[in-house]
Amino acid sequence: MKLCTYLTFDGQAREAFTRYQDVLGGTLQMMTFAEAPASEGFDPGPHGERIMHACLNVGSHALMASDTIPGQTCGGEPYQGIKGCSITLSPDSVAEGQRLFDALAEGGQVTMPFQKTFWAERFGMLTDRFGVSWMVNCETA
Repeated sequence: MKLCTYLTFDGQAREAFTRYQDVLGGTLQMMTFAEAPASEGFDPGPHGERIMHACLNVGSHALMASDTIPGQTCGGEPYQGIKGCSITLSPDSVAEGQRLFDALAEGGQVTMPFQKTFWAERFGMLTDRFGVSWMVNCETA
């Protein structure tokens, strides 16, 4: 079994996942709504440039996403952003943790600075410029 995290954006999936690939590395695949097979009878309308599927594979892990289509609801409700979860990164060194934290925090909001804690050599929390919450946890120096 493979466990993946799936995010939903409101038109920012391409920009977010391009940035995440720059920061995290890995291989990125994306498909727009306009690229969906016509045989499926799906009409993206004027929003065909939005991302229907994005997958960033980093090692054995995958981060996936799509964009909403304006006017359509997500689970019966209008899109309200990404809430109630964080993506946690556990790099092998404090230096790599600091690099990841700084890169993801760029243009976002730091909610807990990257610092020593009683459980980790360094830990920090932030919300990036796309509204995604991240935690960077370095258990060892």
